[in-house]
Amino acid sequence: MAQNANVTANSTDAFAKPNQRPESPNFSSGPCKKRPGWSADALDTRVLGRSHRSKFGKERMEEVIDRSRAILNLPDDYLLGVVPASDTGAVEMAMWSLLGPRGVDMLAWESFGSLWVTDVLKQLNLPDVRVMEADYGKLPDLGAVDFDRDVVFTWNGTTAGVRVPNGDWIASDRKGLTICDATSAIFAMELPWDKLDVVTYSWQKVLGGEGGHGIIILSPRAVERLESHNPAWPMPKIFRMTKGGKLIDGIFRGETINTPSMLVVEDAIDALKWAEDIGGLEGLLKRTRQNRAYLDEWLAKSDWAADLSEKPETASNTSMCIKIVDPWALSLPTEKQAALPKRISQILEAEEIAMDINGYRDAPPGLRIWGGATVEPSDVKALLPWLDWAYATVKAEIQAG
Repeated sequence: MAQNANVTANSTDAFAKPNQRPESPNFSSGPCKKRPGWSADALDTRVLGRSHRSKFGKERMEEVIDRSRAILNLPDDYLLGVVPASDTGAVEMAMWSLLGPRGVDMLAWESFGSLWVTDVLKQLNLPDVRVMEADYGKLPDLGAVDFDRDVVFTWNGTTAGVRVPNGDWIASDRKGLTICDATSAIFAMELPWDKLDVVTYSWQKVLGGEGGHGIIILSPRAVERLESHNPAWPMPKIFRMTKGGKLIDGIFRGETINTPSMLVVEDAIDALKWAEDIGGLEGLLKRTRQNRAYLDEWLAKSDWAADLSEKPETASNTSMCIKIVDPWALSLPTEKQAALPKRISQILEAEEIAMDINGYRDAPPGLRIWGGATVEPSDVKALLPWLDWAYATVKAEIQAG
């Protein structure tokens, strides 16, 4: 691995391009890299042009549900359904359908968590909301959460690269519901199902699937709330999970609320089959942990880059965010500091080494490298010396004026 982290304009080694290239340059944090060996030829197209409500269409939807449940080791009494509008739709559906009977604790430490806070405060206008926020790189005080209230949080902050370390902070005897946006965590991190009442995600993250559809998982406690709570606001059709005070259980048997893309469904089935082939959940976790391990090894030797997460136990193994800590870079004007990671990204895209690794638009300037299971660990390992090379190149450009 290249050890040219302390780079200067006069460093010859810093400008020698690494010998090894990643096999795939796709490190985007969403939509994410397709599974290794993916080809459109692998997709079963028999259902295309058929109704999603046909017997065959429902069977394909049910296959997604059944394979997902099995890989995730979902408890028998938990429900999993396909819903509209990706993870965003699933989170909104949960909040609009379930919140109201109790006060709410909202946790936010990155962009998407902050969006959920805005929706609860300004759209639902709930009267009893506590907002617990933290800057990028940090977590709110998890010990201050009141589980007599409902709690809404992201498991992994996709735009900050900061995750909750585990589920120990969640009360087992809680009276409120826990609503967890797990879109960049599920299939890559262990989730304690007994601590989670609602979990949402989309196929476009760790499975490398296509966008447009979300997944919502409900515990028995969440179903009980759905059937006993009548929201005070009008409910859009795509959010409705009950009729006449009873759960519309067809949603969890492949009868979607609106028309799904059956091509996307077939792509999801392909990804789930691949996950099974590599060992199911444990195989997926192993790959993401190795990706994280390679980054950690590199960061330990670097004196220009560091993890955005302030604590190793909260650093994401999927949306791996790094910041520039070289004193030279930090002495630059703010606009030039922000330009550094953008320029690094441009150079690596031009070399077809890494696509879409500039940090999220609302996050502090930095790089974001997807380490989910569809990314080959060998590609992460090959990428890291190129980061050193690109940083040396950009630094020289700026120093040269």
